[in-house]
Amino acid sequence: MLHLTLRCASTGLRDLYPGGVIDLHTHSTASDGTDSPARLVEVAARAGITTLAITDHDTTSGWTGAAEAAGRHQVGLVRGAEISALARTTGWGTGVHLLAYLHDPTHPALLAETERTRADRESRARRMVDLLGEDYPITWEDLLAQTKPGTTIGRPHIADALAAAGVVRDREEAFATMLRVGTRYYVGHYAPDAVAAVRAVRAAGGVPVLAHPGADGRGRIVPDSTIEELAAAGLAGLEVEHRDHTPDTRRRLRDIAESLGLLVTGSSDFHGAGKHNLIGENTTEPEVLEAIAEQGALEVLR
Repeated sequence: MLHLTLRCASTGLRDLYPGGVIDLHTHSTASDGTDSPARLVEVAARAGITTLAITDHDTTSGWTGAAEAAGRHQVGLVRGAEISALARTTGWGTGVHLLAYLHDPTHPALLAETERTRADRESRARRMVDLLGEDYPITWEDLLAQTKPGTTIGRPHIADALAAAGVVRDREEAFATMLRVGTRYYVGHYAPDAVAAVRAVRAAGGVPVLAHPGADGRGRIVPDSTIEELAAAGLAGLEVEHRDHTPDTRRRLRDIAESLGLLVTGSSDFHGAGKHNLIGENTTEPEVLEAIAEQGALEVLR
């Protein structure tokens, strides 16, 4: 796996890794990234990425802009989305994020779920801003100033509004304090059942990969029993190489993937300036990308 130490490295990386430098998890301003879809592709090209996946939260609205830029910059593009879901096999529920690759964006079942999630994310954000506004100088208009038209609104935009108001330094501080689960300002949002979400992605011709399943800094990690259930429902792979996974976690997840016959991916989870993650800091092997491409309803744009 390739680990970059610079946000934008030389495109000479393409010569060093002739099989391709493949990053399958990034975000744009269509959700909680800070770069437009076109700018995201440009950043990837400058960093030496040969194939990039755009995977905004519960939306495909960034696909067109990314595709146009990918052609200009000669970057392969995997069109995808990150689907919010909830696994209930543990009895209390565990948040699950599914990376859906190469699916039909108009498929009724999947589209209905993502639209419902997006709508509830917005109403949830309004409730959180109302609660925060009781104690801090923040309004709904302040949040909207941190978004673009059509953005999937989430807690990162609340964090940006708090930072703009001088309440916190940055997103990281906001999430570590007032926006974390358990505070009086936190409000949950709707998410579909994880098994149903995997099946909906498959029904839409997509390839579902479980994002950062061992990231303990995000709340409860996804238990092995849930991964097994999702695999039985059609899960294609696990995102193993991720900055939120320790070496021990990566080894454990690789063992699980091997035992269940799942693909292993690596990704940056790049958000532009929204997170410290560096584009291309974790990557996916070319043969894994080809296996994903073989299963998807859409082609990888090359």
